[in-house]
Amino acid sequence: MNSNRPRRKAHHLQATDLRGIAQLGSQATAGIARIVEGVHQSIWARLGMPGGPAPGQTRGVTGLAYRSVHGVNRLVGASLQALLKRLEPMLQSGSESTEQQESPQRAALLAALNGVMGDHLLATGNPLATIMGMRWKGLALNWQALPPEFKPNGKVLLLIHGLCMNDLQWQASDKVGTVDHGQTLAAALGYTPIYLRYNSGLHTSQNGRELAAQLELLLRHWPVPVEEISIVAHSMGGLLTRSACHIAGEQSLTWLPLLKNIIFLGTPHHGAPLERAGNWIDVLLGSTSYTAPLAKLGQLRSAGITDLRHGHVRDEDWQGDDRFHQLPDQRLITPLPAGINCFAVAATMSAKTAKRGGALANRLIGDGLVPLHSALGEHSDPRRDLGFAKSEQLVCYRMNHMELLSSPVVCQQLLNWLQARPQKQTKQ
Repeated sequence: MNSNRPRRKAHHLQATDLRGIAQLGSQATAGIARIVEGVHQSIWARLGMPGGPAPGQTRGVTGLAYRSVHGVNRLVGASLQALLKRLEPMLQSGSESTEQQESPQRAALLAALNGVMGDHLLATGNPLATIMGMRWKGLALNWQALPPEFKPNGKVLLLIHGLCMNDLQWQASDKVGTVDHGQTLAAALGYTPIYLRYNSGLHTSQNGRELAAQLELLLRHWPVPVEEISIVAHSMGGLLTRSACHIAGEQSLTWLPLLKNIIFLGTPHHGAPLERAGNWIDVLLGSTSYTAPLAKLGQLRSAGITDLRHGHVRDEDWQGDDRFHQLPDQRLITPLPAGINCFAVAATMSAKTAKRGGALANRLIGDGLVPLHSALGEHSDPRRDLGFAKSEQLVCYRMNHMELLSSPVVCQQLLNWLQARPQKQTKQ
């Protein structure tokens, strides 16, 4: 149905982006200067020369030069920020009544940037930081002014993307065309598909708490009574979902009893080894005084990424720890939510004929990012094993992590699971 509201042409760049990019440039300059000064001081220290007032700082004429660089950078950065903020109203094209439309390229770039350093963007007030919100047909839903063409029913299907991704990337391409699991399930089973966009660089539990609140708002403002909610979550999105369910249970939120199904696509329930490899890079770089300043480059990884080391879903899993230190798995036991049908889809790049427990691709990287046992919730400690029944599992062979979004085999299994699935009874 056509909307009466005109939409702007999709743009790769929006007015606030300039200010965000300028802010990142200024911070990058300051960061590089600190790293160079740190290496400089490491060399001086080896020669017995004292350092400046703080670790990694030089003194004397050298220290004055570095302080001058920082001072000029701060002055230029602040002036440029103020100028661009004043220019933003003039840079906006069209009238205020038109609706901002972004290009898929811009959305993908911002999603990747937020995944890598979204916590930093939010902490520094950068306008490039993504704010969590529900979306429909590529546009943010404003509960106070819903689009007139938005005609939902009582069956809500929420799709949640993974790390460094966004809601538009549920439209994935395979050999025969474009696949969107949400649209397929909606057409076949009568759901209203809604897509979540969020800052994947934040701690999983932070996003989980916000998701729990967002679902409460959805329930309050949905135009018709909500009968049921189902969630399809890819990768990190599954950890967010488990976190939100845990918080909803603690706070007795009203949406949790309406949640009927959760399908996890390649979710690293017990972590991903590639993050742990990144953590070892931090350790190796920090092992000598010469390379220690360079360890800051490895620590650009966001809180969201480091949460993937072991699959954190609760505040207690990370609070009080230095996330860049090599620590054992200290997560609290967080089972799947009770009374909800939970399904796990895992992929492996190995062939089906390979021995499941022995193939290198299965044991180390599975689908390229998530090991098979992690995606299936399996753990050697019975308390941590999530206990997906065999009928609630699908293993896809010769498939990578991203192909889960475009696979017809996966899509058909989602349909099979969601068709007339009764609500699971909570064990007393």
